[in-house]
Amino acid sequence: MQSPSYLPANHNQLPDLPGVYRYYNAEDVLIYVGKAKNLKKRVSSYFNKNTGINQKTKKMVREIKKIEITIVNSEFDALLLENNLIKKSQPKYNILLKDDKTYPYLLLTNEHFPRIYSTRRVIPSLGTYFGPFASVKAMNNVLELIHSLFTLRTCRLDLSPEKISSSKYKVCLEYHLGNCKGPCEGLQDEKSYLADIEQAKNILKGNLGIAKSYFKEKMNESAAQLDFESAQSFKEKLDSLLNYHAKSLVINPTTESLDVFTIVSEEKFAFVNYLRIKNGAITLSKTVELKKKLDEPDQELLLTAIIRLRDQFLSDAKEVLVNLDFEDSPEGLSLVQPKIGDKRKLIELSLKNALYYKKEKLSFADEGKDKKNRVLLQLKKDLSLNELPNHIECFDNSNIQGTNPVASMVCFLNGKPAKKEYRHYHIKTVVGPDDFASMEEVVYRRYKRLVSEEKPLPKLIVIDGGKGQLSSAVSALRDLDLYGKIPIIGIAKRLEEIYFPLDQYPIYIDKKSESLRLIQRIRDEAHRFAITFHRDLRSKGALNSKLLFIEGIGELTAQKLLKHFRSYKKIEAASQDEIINVIGNDKGLKVWEAIHKK
Repeated sequence: MQSPSYLPANHNQLPDLPGVYRYYNAEDVLIYVGKAKNLKKRVSSYFNKNTGINQKTKKMVREIKKIEITIVNSEFDALLLENNLIKKSQPKYNILLKDDKTYPYLLLTNEHFPRIYSTRRVIPSLGTYFGPFASVKAMNNVLELIHSLFTLRTCRLDLSPEKISSSKYKVCLEYHLGNCKGPCEGLQDEKSYLADIEQAKNILKGNLGIAKSYFKEKMNESAAQLDFESAQSFKEKLDSLLNYHAKSLVINPTTESLDVFTIVSEEKFAFVNYLRIKNGAITLSKTVELKKKLDEPDQELLLTAIIRLRDQFLSDAKEVLVNLDFEDSPEGLSLVQPKIGDKRKLIELSLKNALYYKKEKLSFADEGKDKKNRVLLQLKKDLSLNELPNHIECFDNSNIQGTNPVASMVCFLNGKPAKKEYRHYHIKTVVGPDDFASMEEVVYRRYKRLVSEEKPLPKLIVIDGGKGQLSSAVSALRDLDLYGKIPIIGIAKRLEEIYFPLDQYPIYIDKKSESLRLIQRIRDEAHRFAITFHRDLRSKGALNSKLLFIEGIGELTAQKLLKHFRSYKKIEAASQDEIINVIGNDKGLKVWEAIHKK
């Protein structure tokens, strides 16, 4: 049966009952799941308020095209249903709990002579699962303790009575090492084995007191029978159990089982720590990160985390300690904010974990940011710059024996090439191969344009060349009144030396430095860009010259053909009519005949 649905305009028709509401967009995709003590009041609050709602919530409300509801008996039932729906559908506007791990369990199998081993797959028919464990190390510690206290088998043999009585198996090395009593050969009966399993089960449940009483009783029995060797063995096991318990004990061991949750909030994220306490000991500790979606208050974030983590780690503790004040605890969930005593110490311990996790996360994010800018920070330091050089422009000239003099400018943003900002320049005012004058022209043209268009200027200019080219570039900056406002350096090719204007000697940067490699990379990119442009121009000139050898064909006609057909090869492949359509009948016939003349 389909859930009742409403149009957003009909939100006032919703019942005054607890339940869960679901918002769908125009594509009938679930975008938000919410819980409410009163469905009518809660849903109406999204549509009736004009102030006090943040932009993210307003954006979500604009997307809502359909509302579905499910009525439940209590607010706590609504919490549980909301959690299940969010886990299943993961709507885009709901709080995200950033934790996609699968956690390990310890499985107690339901076979003859049961085994205990770790697994991440839960198949209920195999036996009883204990966990999940937030830490593999903690799980292994428990498993190691159990195997040190009890001689449980680790093999996968089918130890049914029929198989054992048929003498199908032989004892393995574990028997000879004293880690197993050989049930496979009938050397241990199932009743005594199950007695050990029962005590192991108590440890897995956190009931260490029962296990301690068991070993103490066994030790006294052995001593009374003057079996001092067995008594010593039980004493050592009791000591191991007491030592394990002492390490994990944080409050009075008579304290009932309880959960501890604390939250530390940031602008976009919140961090929640969960401690599970059983018989005065921490049996689980987990910190998670929640991503805020609609600027939710901390109480709502914490409540969401409590429901999800208790569900995930199968907690049934009746009391939940929190570090926030909940005026109205959901029915069925006892939320307490302790002020003094052992329980307050647990809150402080949990808060330490949450704060440490937050510090680690933020420092990791800052480290990632610093790593990204590491080379630029090093360059800033090496060149003694006032600002981070996240916008670098580099110039290079190219001419071969004075033909087709051109220049290039490449741009690097945040240490990476920004190819859309690259520029080619034809040298217009310089006659002959004059690199210095050509450099002055292109630098002047580039920054005169940026100033006139009010575009951002670079934080560093790199000139491919030595003192001569650098001086020419500086002259252009002076003419534009930009000298001293933009740092400028030259890199000489021969020894890869870095020059500042007016400095007689180059500055020293370690040849293995990442900052020098960045400058070299930018210089090489400018050189490649200039050479490619020059080569293209020479290639076009060569193609033009082929056409210019045809009588009656001038440069304008040749360029017209190349512009239309894009290459000399395509002109050769074109039909007579196609060429005539571009340059006319007379010239077209001349070109056709010249190209196809045997």
